[in-house]
Amino acid sequence: MPQQPAFGRRLRKLRQARGLSQTALAGDGMSTGYLSRLESGARQPTERAVAYLADRLGLEAADFEEPAGGSLANALTLVASTGSEAAMETLREALAAEGHEAPVLRWQALWQLARQRRVQGDHEGEREDLEELVRLSDAVGLVALRVRGLTRLARCLRSLGEITDALDAAMTAHHLAREDDLDVEDRAAVLLALISVEAEAGRTPDARAHTDELVELVAGRSDALWAEAMWTAAAVRLRQGDHAAAQAHLEEALEKFGSGEDLVLWLRLRLAAGRLHLQKVPPDPEAAERCVVAAEPALAFVGTPGLRQELTALKADLAFLTARYDDARVLLGELAEVEPRMTYRDRVRLDILRHQLRIRSGDESGLQGLRALAEQAQADANIDLAAEIWRVLAESLAQSALERGSAASGV
Repeated sequence: MPQQPAFGRRLRKLRQARGLSQTALAGDGMSTGYLSRLESGARQPTERAVAYLADRLGLEAADFEEPAGGSLANALTLVASTGSEAAMETLREALAAEGHEAPVLRWQALWQLARQRRVQGDHEGEREDLEELVRLSDAVGLVALRVRGLTRLARCLRSLGEITDALDAAMTAHHLAREDDLDVEDRAAVLLALISVEAEAGRTPDARAHTDELVELVAGRSDALWAEAMWTAAAVRLRQGDHAAAQAHLEEALEKFGSGEDLVLWLRLRLAAGRLHLQKVPPDPEAAERCVVAAEPALAFVGTPGLRQELTALKADLAFLTARYDDARVLLGELAEVEPRMTYRDRVRLDILRHQLRIRSGDESGLQGLRALAEQAQADANIDLAAEIWRVLAESLAQSALERGSAASGV
């Protein structure tokens, strides 16, 4: 049986959340005075009263118990002040227990929970939170919140390799942001998502045009938003084959953006720079190794599973490029033993590397594996990734032919 005064507080909150007056809730089966005394804590409720009120509110009697973590508002306050894992778990429990809370509070809770899952690399869980968040945005009725939800969802879907849906979400967010003339932060965040999805979809001219718009929008800044813009501009230039411009953008971000503002972004910029040094023509493994050395100490402070795996994958690619094939196999083995917390593209890159190692060991199945990966990426509308795999396959075929020719000639 619920105890006072907690029952009264909970009853009042439930009634007000439904927009009911005391008279409307009491109905014909209870006096308004008695209901008022229950809410004030002056009277202990009977089983019959609890059952009657639960029926009127469309709840179960157990719903009158306060959640273990307290109210959703309290749980949000804990997350804002500590951000600890325990606080996030309390928030998730409060969210599950309080479906009657105001939509804007639930939106805030889902935003925080989705962010935590993104940092952890749990993109499937992040999508669940974000899809519910987008639905809530309609109930809240604020365009800015709908745009932010769609923007995050687009980035999440891109990480999962669902490019068509990601493009739909990003384009909708971009249209709403421009139509409602949202502030610079919202418009820049939308552009960041839209550009990355357009690049993955092979829509390079569109991505380049939106990159120019983004760089102009954040000109004069040096914060996290600006650093992400430089990183995105570098990625687009890299896809266009302009390695010098890509490196210039990333080096500017590395130089001006300090670790004190956002250590996770600072670390990811170094991982991105390391990968750029491996992809440019010709590759620069020494520069990539310097990025790895700079990034490793930061993992002690922000060592999420996703970031650790991203660094290990970069090390594996570096080992392959420098002909340390056994080291690359060991690193891939480490990644195979843990639950993947990487984006779709990064997971495919690991598969590419596994097939390349098979080819190096004389296993022709690696060529068929690369072809299957390319065809799947193309079927998923991940055109940029498909092009990258076809390129690797062509280089592998050429290398295999060269080695067979050398073997036949006895060289």
